[in-house]
Amino acid sequence: MRDQAVLLARATTRRVGRTFALACRLLPRDLRDDVYLLYLVLRTLDDLVDSDDPRAEGRLAAVERWSRGGAAESPETALLAELDRRHPIPRPALWDFCRGMRDDLARWPIITEDDVDVYCYRVAGTVGLVIASMLGVSDERRALPAAVALGQAMQRTNILRDIDEDAARGRVYIARETLDRFGPAVPGRREALVREQIARANVLYERGEVGIPLLHSGGYAVSCAARMYREILRQIERDGYGARPGRSVVSTRRKLLLAAGARPARACAGRASRIGARGARASSSAA
Repeated sequence: MRDQAVLLARATTRRVGRTFALACRLLPRDLRDDVYLLYLVLRTLDDLVDSDDPRAEGRLAAVERWSRGGAAESPETALLAELDRRHPIPRPALWDFCRGMRDDLARWPIITEDDVDVYCYRVAGTVGLVIASMLGVSDERRALPAAVALGQAMQRTNILRDIDEDAARGRVYIARETLDRFGPAVPGRREALVREQIARANVLYERGEVGIPLLHSGGYAVSCAARMYREILRQIERDGYGARPGRSVVSTRRKLLLAAGARPARACAGRASRIGARGARASSSAA
């Protein structure tokens, strides 16, 4: 069962989370597949919610029960229980993640910037908490809030990158108060709004990145993920702050250059170039 789940997890991550998948390949080997499995669990729940799948309610409820000490009774909780035996998972974070999924199911209205921060904590800050716990930290008081901030920064980046795709699906993750101040977030008329939202994400990246040296393992991979994700914001700037509709895309070549700069070149050039030889041939698309 585990071997099949790992294969599915790797394929899922590479298909729908290409930046995350690239960073995962830089994790220590004994942790890499477990992080893939975690991504599979969370992505499966997210996809069920996004597609309004009638199974979403039951699968979320199973994870909620497991996070409160219940039995493993679904495909997702079976994998979580397996992971928990190797890396104790902070179950309250899984409960909060499910609350974020329920926010999406209920079309919870995002009124203020504080609401955005709460949403980003639930759907992504919690993921930062779980991954930090799996990698191990030297100072929980400092490292765990930083992990939350980095997850929130990445989710705010997602919101800006996917603003047009979300709107087409009837989903709006920009705060209503912000839209009231700047006007509708439509292409060609949203530069001021996007500039402000980028600034908010940058503050969170700064808070998040200070926790990376406190990780016991995987700091290089997390640093690469942060640099590659933050580059999406730079690409949005280069593309004119939403002057045209659609996603801003960072090429695989650019991501690899950023990965090579995440630590002294001599230390990481070999690893980055090996990945580049495979990854750059496979794709030069998608953040």
